[in-house]
Amino acid sequence: MTDKSSVLLELSNVAKVFTTSGIFDKSELRAVDTISLKIEDSKPKITALAGESGSGKTTLGKLILGLLSPTEGEIFYRSKSLYDLNSSEKKQYRQDVQAIFQDPFSVYNPFYKVDHLFEAPIKKFKITKNKDEARQLIEDSIETVGLRVSETLGRYPHQLSGGQRQRIMVARALMVKPKIIVADEPVSMVDASLRATILEALRTIHEKENISMIYITHDLNTAYQIAEDIKIMYHGEVVEEGGVDDVINNPKHPYTQLLINCIPKPNPKEKWIEKKKLQELISNLDKPIIE
Repeated sequence: MTDKSSVLLELSNVAKVFTTSGIFDKSELRAVDTISLKIEDSKPKITALAGESGSGKTTLGKLILGLLSPTEGEIFYRSKSLYDLNSSEKKQYRQDVQAIFQDPFSVYNPFYKVDHLFEAPIKKFKITKNKDEARQLIEDSIETVGLRVSETLGRYPHQLSGGQRQRIMVARALMVKPKIIVADEPVSMVDASLRATILEALRTIHEKENISMIYITHDLNTAYQIAEDIKIMYHGEVVEEGGVDDVINNPKHPYTQLLINCIPKPNPKEKWIEKKKLQELISNLDKPIIE
C-alpha cells in the first residue's frame, strides 16, 4: 500500500469532456475518460503515455500540468486538491511540475534572446541569490544537455537549429529543479541523429536528479528506450498498462498489438503484419478493454 505522504501527485478518476456546439445540437467528446495515476516522491520513474493522435495523451498531460481543469475526478498535489492550493503552494507546484513541449519554437518569443528564457524562471522562483550564481546555473544547465554556452546564449531563437531549441527547453526545465517533467513528444520534431542524444539527456537527468517524467509519445520505439512503465491510451482510456518490457513484448490488448505490429521491421522482405491479422485486430478494438 502506498504511503500517502510519499505521493507527490495523484490523479483520481479524472475525466475531461469537451462540448462542441453544432447548428442544431451539442455533442460531447470524452478526451480523457476516468484515469487514475500516482507519482511518488520517493520513487521517481519515467512513465510513458503512448497512443495515436486523438487518444487523449496530450490532454492528460495538460491536466497534470494544470493547464486544463478536469470535468470529473480530482487532482491532488502533496495530498491536497490542486484547486485548493494557496498562492504559495501554487507557485511551488509550478516549479515542481515542468513541461517540455513538442514544438519548442512555439514557446519562444522571437523578440527575446535565449537568455531571457532562462532568466525569467530564475526571477520568478527566486532560485539564486545573485547574478553570478544565476549565470553559473544557466551555464551548467546548458552544458548538461550537451550544448556549448558560447553557441547558445546571446542568440535569438531563429538562429538556433530545431535540435538546439529542443535541448534548451530540456535545460530550462532542469534548471528550476522540478520533481516532475511532462515531456510531450519531445523528439518528434528532430532528426534521428539528435533523437538519441535528447533521450539520453532525459534519462541521465532522471537518474542523477531523481526526477519523475511523464513521456508522451506515439512512438513505441522511443517509449521502449526511455520508460520504465507505460500506459497505452485509446479513445481517452488506458487500455493496457504495466512495465514497458512486459507490455511491449507481451501485449494483451488488441490496440497495443496493433500499434506494435505497425512498427516497421528492418527487413524489407518481411511484412509488418498480415492483412487478415490486421483486420482481426481492428475488429477487436471496441471489445472490452481490461478485465
